[in-house]
Amino acid sequence: MLKKILITGGAGFIGSHVVRLFLKKYPNYFIHNLDALTYAGNLENLSDVESLPNYQFVKGDITDEQFVNDLFAQESYDAVIHLAAESHVDRSIKDPLAFVRTNVLGTGVLLNAARRFWKGSAGKLFYHVSTDEVYGSLGENGLFTEETPYDPRSPYSASKAASDHLVMAYHHTYDLPVVISNCSNNYGSYHFPEKLIPLMINNIIHNRSLPVYGQGENIRDWLWVEDHARAIDVIFHTGKVGETYNVGGFNEWRNIDLVHLLCRIMDLKLGKPEGTSAKLISFVTDRAGHDLRYAIDATKLQKELGWAPSLQFEEGLEKTVQWYLDHPDWVRHVTSGEYLSYYQEQYERR
Repeated sequence: MLKKILITGGAGFIGSHVVRLFLKKYPNYFIHNLDALTYAGNLENLSDVESLPNYQFVKGDITDEQFVNDLFAQESYDAVIHLAAESHVDRSIKDPLAFVRTNVLGTGVLLNAARRFWKGSAGKLFYHVSTDEVYGSLGENGLFTEETPYDPRSPYSASKAASDHLVMAYHHTYDLPVVISNCSNNYGSYHFPEKLIPLMINNIIHNRSLPVYGQGENIRDWLWVEDHARAIDVIFHTGKVGETYNVGGFNEWRNIDLVHLLCRIMDLKLGKPEGTSAKLISFVTDRAGHDLRYAIDATKLQKELGWAPSLQFEEGLEKTVQWYLDHPDWVRHVTSGEYLSYYQEQYERR
């Protein structure tokens, strides 16, 4: 079936993997990638697929109501996969209103456009991609399920919780066909080097300090980004309208243990004596409101839709490290901002 799908945030880390998967797996789908190209949105992430005939990039801001309405009026989308978001907790602490604008207002603008232009149409779907951080912080035991009450602890997670509630409110109030997924921490290629894993890899390469919050006791559930993209594919095509699905790797690691594992992998890859990179570890003042532990129960997704993670963490982490070692120019471009001016110029020429 021919489908026209709007993927928001498709130039970002997770979004670019979703765009690539859909373009290659479904050549009869036409994919519009809507991205504002802020610091974490990078068209270089999609250089291998940007010339495909079923792909088009659209530069724009999801908070611009007139722009979004015009886009929906022109394109007659069959579905939206909504990934565009401000996503870094530290940045949300410094500038919370930026997260409210993009994550709450932006989601509302998209929902309103879908409600307006899909009224009376069958076969539509608004798929909202969210985070496990909306559930708050776990103690030593237990897992987040789809029934876990929301308890966000940072401006970022609060903004994502608000957007989740908006999506479900539009479903119940306007009968808008929606589905939501909440995922655990992603890792893999094309990850902007401000997040833990790519930051540590890049700092080890350049012999810089490896800052670890507190004593590194915080625990996260890690998910390979390509497994997350596969989950989005499965949920998009077979998920039940009005449902939420948790996506996790069943893979909990303390931050300090993860950093030590990265150090061992990097020492091996770089030909350094074991223990060399670990000497770069430094403990810094803990982040405000730092949640102790996240852990996702993805049983519903496994049992109902048949999805499961494909990689063991050590294998996925080694693949990730090797990707960053093989792509030093990408890291240099994104950390210097060079790609922003280059791709802006390329876009303006089109």
